[in-house]
Amino acid sequence: MNNEAIREMFKKNPKWKNFIDWIIMNQVETRPRWFIRILSPLYQHRGKHSVIHSSVRMDTPPYRKFSLGDYSVIESFACINNAVGDVIIGNYTRIGLHNTIIGPVTIGHHVNLAQGITVTALNHKFENPDIRIDEQGVSTKPVVIGNDIWVGANAVILPGITIGDHSVIAAGAIVTKDVPPHSLVAGIPAKVIKQI
Repeated sequence: MNNEAIREMFKKNPKWKNFIDWIIMNQVETRPRWFIRILSPLYQHRGKHSVIHSSVRMDTPPYRKFSLGDYSVIESFACINNAVGDVIIGNYTRIGLHNTIIGPVTIGHHVNLAQGITVTALNHKFENPDIRIDEQGVSTKPVVIGNDIWVGANAVILPGITIGDHSVIAAGAIVTKDVPPHSLVAGIPAKVIKQI
């Protein structure tokens, strides 16, 4: 039975899904329990010569995919979270210091993310004023970062964004719209400054 079939089975039985989720995830810390984290080398895919520094917070439960490509690095104090969607990172890619990646996110090959970057496909629902925000759940829109991309320090890439190949995101930019290939974007919200 593959992962998709298992997910479908649990969707049809919410009580079992909630029970399994309770076993895997610490409900207060909203991260996998310690005994699940110990088993992570068994279910995470790490490419040859890839490096995940010991201080990285890997919130990667086994019911979603995490894949790190060959010769890729996740630097110190980053946080990788695939609890609501897969996180796929290509070859020769560097996830910088203090980055936060919340899936579903796909990052291509030869991508350099500088320091303090947030890439999130998750948003909290808040439309109903009669219900507390923390009770309304979350929504996700996949983020896709192409190949040969540099993202400057402290940039934010929001849900649903696609960044085209060979693009540069300037430091501090907040990306709210798709970025065409071969573009330099900057600002809040980020706008195309020039083609490269």
